[in-house]
Amino acid sequence: MSSNSKVAIVTGAGSGVGKAAALALLKDGYKVALAGRRLEPLQEVIAESGAGERGLAISTDVADPASVEALFAATVKAFGRVDVLFNNAGVNAPGVPLEDLTLEQWKYVVDINFTGMFLCIQQAFRVMKAQSPKGGRIINNGSISAHTPRPNSIAYTATKHAVMGLTKTASLDGRKYDIAVGQVDIGNAATEMAARMAKGVMQANGEIAIEPLMDVNLVGSSVLYMANLPLEANVMFHTIMATKMPFAGRG
Repeated sequence: MSSNSKVAIVTGAGSGVGKAAALALLKDGYKVALAGRRLEPLQEVIAESGAGERGLAISTDVADPASVEALFAATVKAFGRVDVLFNNAGVNAPGVPLEDLTLEQWKYVVDINFTGMFLCIQQAFRVMKAQSPKGGRIINNGSISAHTPRPNSIAYTATKHAVMGLTKTASLDGRKYDIAVGQVDIGNAATEMAARMAKGVMQANGEIAIEPLMDVNLVGSSVLYMANLPLEANVMFHTIMATKMPFAGRG
């Protein structure tokens, strides 16, 4: 199936990494359902892409099972099937000491970054295994935090480590349905969420250091590359990061 006949869903598509991925897919000819809590940013992305009716904005709360089900139903109604899910929606908690994080702040991150990602995977399985031809591809946004933490980031880091478990298990369980599941781990893409890196962030040794950023559109290109692979091949883990960010090493 050529990319210009494929259908994708992108969650958290109104800004940052999700916007970059949605634009890359739309510009490659995909029909894309853009999901997010607010419709206006999603509609602005579609307008920016010039894709017209190949873009569909759908107000979605990924932590709500009924909302996720409605997202997939609306996509299938509009475009006929779902070939790719970029499972991207995510939030962070305030960078406070672990002991000061409230239960409400913890639950907010877990509900969206972990439970929300599971709900989208589950609904994608239900749709992809039943369509003809069956199968599809799921790409989870893991983040560099799926591998190593920053100080004062226990909620975000714990959920992103958990995403790796979702990716591995869904990849195994998807085999019988021709569903390929992989993960993109992003480090310091220039988005609103990562803007603080350029102003200086705490390092493992307690120092504050400015970190380099990379163009977020490079992440969009990575997601497109993974999406366009034939289902016989899968990139289970793809890391794209600012070359000089402090990921490898000691500190």
